[in-house]
Amino acid sequence: PEAVVKKYLEEVKGSPADEDCIICMEKLSSPSGYGDACECSTIKPEMVGRLKNCQHSFHMLCVLAMYSNGNKDGSLQCPSCKTIYGEKTGTQPKGKMEVSTFPQSLPGHKDCGTIQIVYHISRGIQGPEHPNPGMPYTARGFPRYCYLPDNEKGRKVLELLRVAWKRRLIFTVGTSSTTGESNTVVWNEIHHKTEMDTNLSGHGYPDPNYLDNVLAELAAQGVTEDCLRQ
Repeated sequence: PEAVVKKYLEEVKGSPADEDCIICMEKLSSPSGYGDACECSTIKPEMVGRLKNCQHSFHMLCVLAMYSNGNKDGSLQCPSCKTIYGEKTGTQPKGKMEVSTFPQSLPGHKDCGTIQIVYHISRGIQGPEHPNPGMPYTARGFPRYCYLPDNEKGRKVLELLRVAWKRRLIFTVGTSSTTGESNTVVWNEIHHKTEMDTNLSGHGYPDPNYLDNVLAELAAQGVTEDCLRQ
């Protein structure tokens, strides 16, 4: 964890700015509020660091505590502006993503066919990265069927969803917002269209803003067109 913090933060020498660390809410000029909770030989409670790209400043020990409470995947996300450093990965359980196409078109996309994505995840036992390691989790409503227009932008979204799937970002284990069930597989902030021919639920077509919205949600998870060039 210390190596990750030092990779993305530059230590600020001299007296820090007169502002609060938004992680512990103490002044940057006084020691980190995590001084007692987070023991570290190389990062002292009074050390302040600045993230290299977005230039936001925090106690380095606070960033260490934040990182150590996450899934420790080698990436950091700025708590102020959400800029991602490194490659963010999630806690999606094992499963399978299948893709097919068919000629029928979606409402609002009469000029092309349809891409169908099918996600398969089965129930299992939670790993160390999940809320309750060693306890079972359920997987309700699988396989889940999702739809995209088979046009240039839809195919780009598909390729980015493949990246998100590989990085375990599409689902997570948590509490269902619809049923209130805990320890179950739930969607993870990347919205999908699960209905083809009605949008009464908000999960179908037509929806002229959907592709742009999902591209923004993918970018917020660090999945952008740059990933496709690599």
